[in-house]
Formats: sequence, C-alpha cells, structure tokens
Amino acid sequence: MHRTARVAVRVTPGQRRRCFGLLRSAGDVWACVLEVNAWRRRRGGAPLVGYQRLCRELSGSGPGTFGDLDTTGARSVLRRFSDAWFAAAKRRQAGDVSARFPRRRRGLVPVRWYHGTFTLDGRRVRVPTARGTSPLWVRLAREVPYPVEQVRSVTLLCEGGRLFLDVTAEVPVAVYPPGEQPDPGRVAGVDLGIIHPYAVAGPRGEGLLVSGRAIRAEHRMHLADTKARRRAVARRTPKPGQKGSRRWRKYRRRARLVEGRHRRRVRQAQHEAARTVVSWAVEQRVGVLHVGDPRGVLDLAAGRRHNLRLRQWQIGRLLQVLTDKATLAGITVHLVDERGTSSTCPACRRRIPKPRGRTLSCPHCAFSGHRDLVAAASIATRVPGGGPTTPAAVVLPEVVTHRRAGRHLPGAGRSRRDPRRPPRAARGSVGPRRPAPPTGGGESLAPKARIHNTHRKPGERQWTPH
Repeated sequence: MHRTARVAVRVTPGQRRRCFGLLRSAGDVWACVLEVNAWRRRRGGAPLVGYQRLCRELSGSGPGTFGDLDTTGARSVLRRFSDAWFAAAKRRQAGDVSARFPRRRRGLVPVRWYHGTFTLDGRRVRVPTARGTSPLWVRLAREVPYPVEQVRSVTLLCEGGRLFLDVTAEVPVAVYPPGEQPDPGRVAGVDLGIIHPYAVAGPRGEGLLVSGRAIRAEHRMHLADTKARRRAVARRTPKPGQKGSRRWRKYRRRARLVEGRHRRRVRQAQHEAARTVVSWAVEQRVGVLHVGDPRGVLDLAAGRRHNLRLRQWQIGRLLQVLTDKATLAGITVHLVDERGTSSTCPACRRRIPKPRGRTLSCPHCAFSGHRDLVAAASIATRVPGGGPTTPAAVVLPEVVTHRRAGRHLPGAGRSRRDPRRPPRAARGSVGPRRPAPPTGGGESLAPKARIHNTHRKPGERQWTPH
C-alpha cells in the first residue's frame, strides 16, 4: 500500500529561485499542452490527450525548451494532464454534466520524480534537473517517516508560498500476533459529522466519540480573521487593470501564508481523528467498518451559510483518510446508505423529527440516546449496497470513549487562548474581578491613595523621602 507524507523544504535564496523555476517550467509545459489542443480544436482535429502521444510531442520540442526541468519532471506533468482529462471524460459519460476538461492555465504545477531518478540521503534530497545544469540539493525540515528503500516517488509543490516535498512510500500492511489480529466477524458502524467527525459504535456495546469542535472553531476564527483583513485593506485594493503596490504584494503574500497554515492545521487534525478511530478499532479487534456515506447532501442547495459548512466539512477527505489508515491496519471499509439513521428510533423503528441537539428522544416509546451514536449503531447493521433499511437489531453502545481532535490548534490546549481572538479589553470586558477584602479586618487590598501636603507655604516644594 502506498502512503504519502508532506515534508517542508528548507532552502537558500538561490535554491528557492531554482525550485520555483522548476514549478514555473512545469506550468509552461501545462500551458503548451493547452495551446496545442486549442489549435487542434480550432482546426477540427481530435485533442491530444494520450500520455504516449504527449510524450512524443514533448520529445520533438528538443532539450532546453523548459529551462532546468528534466524529461522525467515534464512527463509527470503530462501524466497529470492526461489523467485529469480522462477522469473528466469518464464523469461526463456517466451523466455528470458539471465535469470540466482541464483548460485553465496554471502558473505553478507540481513536479514528480520516480524511484531511481532522485537521491535521498537523510534530510538531503537531490532533485533531478536538466542535462548540463548544476545539481540541486535541498534540505528537509524533518526526517522522512519511511525507510529509504520503501520510498517510490517525491513531488515538489508550493502551498501558501512555501515549498513542500510529498514523499510517497510503499508500506506493508500491519502484521499482528496470533489471536490479536482484527476479526472479520466484528463489525462497527461509523457516522460522519461536523461536531463529531467520527462517531463509532462497536459490536460489544463499546462506543467512541471524536470531538471536532476545535476544528470547527479553527474554521470560524480563520473566516473572521480573513474578513477583518479584507476590511482593513479594502481602500488600498488596486483598481481593475491597475498594478498593485509593494504593500499590496506583501499583504497578498501574508494572506497566502495564513491560508496555507490554516489548511495544514485542519489536515493534521483530520489525520489525528482518523488515527484515533483506527487505533480504537484495533484495540477492539474490529475487522470491518461500515461507514455511512453522506455525500448525497452535497447536491442539496441549503443557503450560503449551510453550504459553507458543508464545504468546510470535507467529507471526501474524511472518507479517504479513514480508508487509507484502516487498510494499512488490515481493516476492511464498506460504504453504506446512512439515510434515516439520525431520525429513526432504534427501539420502535419509527421516524421522529430530527433533533437540534445531540440527544435523540422518541415521543412514541420514550427512548433517549446520543444522536450520533444511535446513527452509528444503525449504520453497523446495514448491508453494503442495500437500501435505507435496518434488517438486524441495533446494539447501542453502553461504554463510550471520548476523544478530542486538534489538540495542536490555537485555543485548544491548556491556555484555551486563540492568538487571533482580540484581548479581553478590546471586547468591552471590565477585566478580572478583584478579590473581596478580608472580613476579619486587616489591610485593604486596594492601592494606597496619594496624600497631598496641603500645609506647605507658597513656593515651597513638597519633600518626599527617598
């Protein structure tokens, strides 16, 4: 199984210029493919999208056409374009008219090099360049989490103005001692949500709730911070067609850095949440995870506020991260229909109004339980590929384990203080309360008042002891 780790790159100013030159050259390759296809489209010819044909077209351009970019890096761009084109064509053949072919230019395009073309020596990586150019060595911010012999490819990319290297390695599936491996007969249900990214109901009355309130707070604080920044610089915004000033370029660079940091924080919190679920499943020896697929709600227009919540939810990434980590641990993942699991009573099987809070109460049989855990228990009984019915009895969790995702997020640690939040005085608070004076007498806790000498003569200075 292949896994990818993103590692930051530490470079000198000269190395930074060369790395960005490689990314811009990859963007030139992408733009050339778009130009060739636009020319063929105007002539009424078939588009040039096959990987082999694109490689033959690249070889005809001659060496040195794209600066320091070597042939392997340029072919990785052609592979990316071909895969994107055929993926869009497959979606359109399936009836998805919203799928679009790749026809937009890109300034910076990631470049990938495969095993045997690069050199990995501890924290140093030799990036391949064109023939006749000086070698390019870059230093990583941390050690690669995989053995060198398992690394299969490296990808140079830019996110938020910073350079990163995606290291892909072939990792074997986990091996367990006899009697401790996951049991295929133990099935657990997983319900995806916003407040709780993962709610898991096990087969023996065990449950797990992973809180995502810190992730939701990170999204809200980042949105408020972005709006405040835009309001502050609105009057300095260049007019359409006007070149921006150096101050505007610095602001744009700072905005890209903040956006990239926000995305990395959320991505790390999602990985922590999925790792918590898989570790809990391994402890319970769960062999199969039935995950409710809520992607159908993305097609419903529910207003701009709720649409923003759904976009920040990132359902596809949660499913992909959980599937990758579960497969690596030897656990099978099946997607099932989750319709009605949060609004159906597990005791009397009647539909009830969807509650606003976390507690599901049935007015017919007086059942009460946690809404997400009830949904996870119902999902565990459903068959992959079946309808929205629950054929077996629902086993509700009796022992629930609570975990929190995103301990690294600002305001989620011991201090509970987000640096983006304004200080207490700016929010109109009167400040911390002073302790009450002692009731049994003694000296007052209030600051001493300044006593003026009113018995001095005119022109005489007041004497103060040193």
